[in-house]
Amino acid sequence: MEIVNPTRKSRFPNVRLGLVITGFIIAAVALLGMRSVDWFLLKKSLRHKFTKIEWISTNELADWLANKRRPTPVLLDVRTPDEWNVSHLPGARRVDPNAAAENVAAGLSKETPIVTYCAVGYRSGELAERLRAAGFTNVRNLEGSIFQWANEHRPLVREDERVGTVHPYNPFWGRLLNDDVRAAVK
Repeated sequence: MEIVNPTRKSRFPNVRLGLVITGFIIAAVALLGMRSVDWFLLKKSLRHKFTKIEWISTNELADWLANKRRPTPVLLDVRTPDEWNVSHLPGARRVDPNAAAENVAAGLSKETPIVTYCAVGYRSGELAERLRAAGFTNVRNLEGSIFQWANEHRPLVREDERVGTVHPYNPFWGRLLNDDVRAAVK
């Protein structure tokens, strides 16, 4: 019989940790479904990538927009014209994903509340970083962006008409949209 010394370090600590993490992921997929795990991993990845920006949840933004006593934030949609033409948040302005912060926020004070969003949060995270670097102090990125907003059946418009679908960006990212809100695009 081998005597195990509890103070002895394992020769394979990373393997054990990897097995534990893999077990959690498998359990999460089984319990929550793949889409929930995808969202969880995506959000963690984006928060890790964009550590210098503030985030706002879809619930927080919806409450903010409903509060008439609070100044309405400038909503910046950081997507392509094709995406914008399918739908966007009411009152949003479309800006090119590669636009310079100074051009996007021309005429706004540095304290103006700004919320950026795109499909899932990456392009808008980049713009939020550029805005912060340019001295804008009240910038937030919408966590889950328009995909999560749409999945929660929150208001979307196209030319001031209420709509219920969102451009899927591409087949890979579009799988994060619920079937009933994913627009059919060519």
